[in-house]
Amino acid sequence: MRKLLLLVVCCMTAVVGLHAQTKPLPELLRTIDEAIEESPRYVAQHEARIAEARKKLDLVRTDSAGFVAAYALYDLYRPFVNDSAIYFLKQCIHLARQTDNRSNEIRCKASLAWRCSSTGMYEEALNILDSIVTVGIDQAALGEYAHAYNNVYNEMAYYTQMPELKQTYAAKADQYQNMMYETLPADDPRIMLRREMTFLNAGKLEQSMAINDEWLKMSEPGSHPYAMVALYRYLEYNARGDEEQMMYWLAESVLADIRNGVLDQGSMWELANQLMLRGDVEHANRYISYTSDCAIRYGSRQRNWQIAPLMTEIAKTYKEKSDHTTAQLRVLLAILSVLALLLLGVLFFLHRRNKQLDVARNELREANDQLQGSNTQLSTLNEQLSTLNAQLSEANRVKEEYIGRFLSLCSQYIDKLDNYRKMVNRKMKNKELDDLFQQSKSTELKEKEIEELSQNFDSVFLHLFPNFIDDFNALLLPEVQVHPKEEHRLTTDLRIFALIRLGIDDSSKIAEFLHYSVNTIYNYRARIKNGAAGNRESFERQVKEIGMPR
Repeated sequence: MRKLLLLVVCCMTAVVGLHAQTKPLPELLRTIDEAIEESPRYVAQHEARIAEARKKLDLVRTDSAGFVAAYALYDLYRPFVNDSAIYFLKQCIHLARQTDNRSNEIRCKASLAWRCSSTGMYEEALNILDSIVTVGIDQAALGEYAHAYNNVYNEMAYYTQMPELKQTYAAKADQYQNMMYETLPADDPRIMLRREMTFLNAGKLEQSMAINDEWLKMSEPGSHPYAMVALYRYLEYNARGDEEQMMYWLAESVLADIRNGVLDQGSMWELANQLMLRGDVEHANRYISYTSDCAIRYGSRQRNWQIAPLMTEIAKTYKEKSDHTTAQLRVLLAILSVLALLLLGVLFFLHRRNKQLDVARNELREANDQLQGSNTQLSTLNEQLSTLNAQLSEANRVKEEYIGRFLSLCSQYIDKLDNYRKMVNRKMKNKELDDLFQQSKSTELKEKEIEELSQNFDSVFLHLFPNFIDDFNALLLPEVQVHPKEEHRLTTDLRIFALIRLGIDDSSKIAEFLHYSVNTIYNYRARIKNGAAGNRESFERQVKEIGMPR
C-alpha cells in the first residue's frame, strides 16, 4: 500500500513538474538564437549518422539485411531531405519484392504515399495508394496504409477551397481514421495523435491533455518524437489561452528540431507566426528565413506554401517601417532647410558687421590725423583692429566657402534621397523584396557618403589653406611629419587638425564629424602633439594661426 501511495505521489509530482516548466520569452529566444548559430554542427552530426548508415548498407550481402539497412537510411532522411527519403523508400520497396515480403512492400508504399501527400503531391499519393492490394497483409502494413489514406484526405480537406469537396474529403479521412483505430495499437503515436486532436477539436481539453501527458511520458526529452509531442502540447495550451506555457512548449519543439538536425521545420514556422502577432518583427524575420532555408534544403513544396504568406506579411511590415523612415527624412530635410536659412541670416549679419567695422576704421583714421600727440597709442590700437579685421575677413571667407558647399551638398542629398525613394518604389512595385532587403542591410551607401563628405571637406579646406600641410609639418619634428599619399587629400591626422584650425577643438565634435570614437581622436591629438618641434602646450594654438596674415 505504501509503495502504491509513493508511486501516485511521484506521478503527481512529475505532472506538476511538467506544468511548472516555464521560462521568460526573451530567455527562450536567446536559447533558440544560440541553437540556430550551432545548427551547422547539428546538421553535420546528422550527416555523419547518415554516412555511417550508408556504410552499413554497402556491406550487406542479403536482400533482407539490405531492406533493414535501407529502411534505417529512410528513417534518418525522413526529417532531413525528402527526395533522399523517397529514394531509399523506393529501394525498400524493391528489396521487399525481392524477398517476397508483401507486408513490407505495402508498408513502404504507404509511407511513400504519406511523404508525397505531406509535401503537397496529392495526386501522386492517391495513385500509389489506389494501386495497393491489401489482401493477405499484416495489421502493421494495413495500419500504415490507412494512415497514409487518412493523411492525404485530411490534407486535401484542409487546403481545398470548395465546401462540397471539403466535406467529401473529411468523410473519407474519418473512414480511414476508423481503420487506423482497428489496425494499429492504442499506444502507437499516430493513434495517440488522432485521439488527442479529436478531443481537442471537440473542445474536450481535459481528455486531450491526458492523452498528451501519456504521449509525453513515452518520448525521450530532446528527441525528434519529443519535438512532435511538444508541438501538440503547445496547441493544448494555446486552446487554454495559457501564453506562458504555450510559448515554452513551442520553444521546446523548436529546440528539439534544431538540435536533431531536422530540416522539416514546422515548429519554427509556427514560432515565427506567434512572434509576428506579438510585434517582434526582427525575430520573426530571422526565424522564418531560417525555416525557409531549411524548407529549400528539405524539398517541401507544402512548407514553402505555408511560409510564403508570413514572409509577405514581414515584408509588408518592413515597408511600413521604410515609409515611416522616409517621412522622418522629409522632416529632417525641412529642418536642414530652416538651418540653411538661419545660416544665410548669420552671413547677412556678418556682412553688416563688416561694413560697420569699415566705417569704424575710417573714423579712427580721421581721429589719428587729429590726435598726433597720441600717435603711438592709436597705432597700437589700429594694429589690433587690423588683426581683428583680418581674422573676421578670414572667418567670413571660410564661412562663405563652407556655406556655399553646404548648400550644394544639401541639394545633392535631396536628389539622392529622391533617387533612393524612386529605387525603393520601383523595387517594391516589381516585388524585388529580397534585393531591397539586402540593400537596406548593406552599409555600403553610408560608407560611400562618408567618403564623399571627407573628399568635399579636404577639397574645400585645401582650397582655403593651400599651404596648410607644409605649414603644419613645419611645426613637427621630421620623423613625425605627415605626408598624404594622394594629392589634394588629407590624412586622418591632418583632418583632425584641419578641424582645429577651423575652430572646432572639442574632441567629441571632431569624433562625431569623422565617425571615430572620442578616445581615438584623443589618442591622435596626443600622438601628434608629442612630436611637436616646439612647445607642446602651444602646438594647437600655432595650428590655429596657420594661414593668418603676419
